[in-house]
Amino acid sequence: MLLTDSQKINTTYLLLGSNMGNPKQKLAQASTLIAKAIGPIIRSSSIYSTQAWGNTNQPDFLNQIIIISTQLNPQKTIRVILNIEKKMGRLRTLKNAPRVIDIDILFFNKETIATDELTVPHPLMQERRFVMTPLNELSPNFIHPVLNKSVHQLMKGCKDRLTVNKI
Repeated sequence: MLLTDSQKINTTYLLLGSNMGNPKQKLAQASTLIAKAIGPIIRSSSIYSTQAWGNTNQPDFLNQIIIISTQLNPQKTIRVILNIEKKMGRLRTLKNAPRVIDIDILFFNKETIATDELTVPHPLMQERRFVMTPLNELSPNFIHPVLNKSVHQLMKGCKDRLTVNKI
């Protein structure tokens, strides 16, 4: 039996981040909303306290990676994510500004996607320790579909020196 696109099960890696209000509660709320609107969470990384990247004059972030299973396609997934961010009070102002919630698609299966609204794999993930540390915890052997290196190899080569601590 062939599956149609709407029946296909996709594995999606999402990065969650927050540094406003109660960040731990915001990560939990985002996970709940994602599970209801996009699909069940298969695995979650530990939560990490990380220094702000880019605009460093702000509170530290809490970051976590979740792996979800979804029947949604990438375009529908990003639209639902943007809706969840909006519902949670995210306002898009300055680049690298403090955030109630930030949800990024890191991987969507092993696909490469380049549209106006979505680039997958996330183009800068390998340069950011706050992404690579929880990703390495969950899937060290996952091969980046563009860079053809494992997550663990990318983690070892990450030049970002900002502090990332498991909480």
